[in-house]
Amino acid sequence: MKMKDMKIALTILMAFVGEGVWAQGLNSAYFNDGVTSRHELNAAFGNEYNYVSIPALGSLNVKKQGNFGLKDVLFKNPESGYYSRTFMHPDVSVDEALSGFSSGANKMLVDANIALLSAGLNAFGGYNTIELKSKTSVGVSVPYELLEFAKNTNNRSYEFDDIRGKGFSYVELALGHSRQFTDELRLGAKLKFLFGIANMDLEIDNLKANLAGDQWLITSGKAEANVNMKGIQFENTTSDYKFRSGSYEHVDLGETEIKNAGIGGFGLGVDLGAEYQVMEGLKVSAAINDLGFISWSNNYLLRQRESTFLFDGFHEMAIKSETTKPGDVFDDQYDSYSDQLSDFMSLTNEGDTGGKTTVLAATINLGGEYVLPSYQALSFGLLAQQHINGKFSWTEGRLSANWSPLSWLNGGANFGLSTFGASAGWVINIHPKGYNFFIGMDQIVGKMSKEFIPLKSNASISLGMSVTWGGCKKEKTMKVEEVRSNYEDWSSNI
Repeated sequence: MKMKDMKIALTILMAFVGEGVWAQGLNSAYFNDGVTSRHELNAAFGNEYNYVSIPALGSLNVKKQGNFGLKDVLFKNPESGYYSRTFMHPDVSVDEALSGFSSGANKMLVDANIALLSAGLNAFGGYNTIELKSKTSVGVSVPYELLEFAKNTNNRSYEFDDIRGKGFSYVELALGHSRQFTDELRLGAKLKFLFGIANMDLEIDNLKANLAGDQWLITSGKAEANVNMKGIQFENTTSDYKFRSGSYEHVDLGETEIKNAGIGGFGLGVDLGAEYQVMEGLKVSAAINDLGFISWSNNYLLRQRESTFLFDGFHEMAIKSETTKPGDVFDDQYDSYSDQLSDFMSLTNEGDTGGKTTVLAATINLGGEYVLPSYQALSFGLLAQQHINGKFSWTEGRLSANWSPLSWLNGGANFGLSTFGASAGWVINIHPKGYNFFIGMDQIVGKMSKEFIPLKSNASISLGMSVTWGGCKKEKTMKVEEVRSNYEDWSSNI
């Protein structure tokens, strides 16, 4: 693959990516009821006021998470201070180079969720929402052994299994309604109409590398990709091997065209939510989001036909020239590696195998919030979350402190533990009469490279702006004497 081929492949995988999907909303805002888009997390949540979002800015969520980051792949050059050395550079020891990677699967997910337009209205006995969203998700999972093979070739044999790549993009039209059924119980639901843009699944299994003399014999049990996208056209072509005699048939991604791109599939989904007032000051809630499917009209199967090849191994590299030796530089070796790998890993178009149905990645939220009796402007919340997405599933727990000092201002800070490690988050929500603005992070971005890429494995940013009318949140703060009296009355009734 040359660079233009990789760009086309990335385009297919991240089709229309200015979006990106589990990023359903800002988890840090789950217990902050001034945030207009909070119903994204639980369909039972409503607002005391009506709103219309600013187009494309009503709720924008972008998130990167995984168990390795840029800081695990790139290392500083002590002389320049820049992150200009890859983990394969000769001055980076094997132990140091591999220390940031998990001994199991190394995963990275990039997601975004853009509300193109959203509105909420108190009517029909409850709270009603309508949303038009663009969603996309891209993920990759690589075993530790493959990274070890790239850096440390002292061993004579390696086995790699379960290499995965996944990406999908769709547009969602959601209609929601929530209402108070009793003084304690509030229920909500959303019906979602889904318009599929693109979907891709890549699987490589049973990949083995064995040292044969001064070269590596690479064998593969399975390597294939399924692509669902309207208007994409894969054409097989014949090329000569670059490192051996003969020729082979493969898909030339540089010649792949996307004509009349549009809706490639249709589907339905639902969100269900509930909120229950256990007693004065204590609420619990539960939600399950994105239960549904998309039925795609086309499924193109790309499969690797070649099962073995000889590879002369990775060499230690820098990103840009740090020495006078061309062989030490990534740019100088990239074409050589890509030529060798393309001889082996090139996929062949097996044609359109017909329609395919994919299920959405569902998320379960369980929450509990306790309001301090002596100061009702302060509450503490616990949110447990389970994301269900096959190899890219994860679990998270988040403890938050939430403060509402004024009727038009609230926010909070939180700490989370998840499959991908620990994180800290925050949210600020400003909502005077007629306007609502929130901004927050579930994972603080932290230090960035000079190219403004987060060095940490986990980072996120969420924000939203809306026009509101029909009311404003009431002051939560109560006099201590009034709170104490209410608490004594409640205690005497137990």
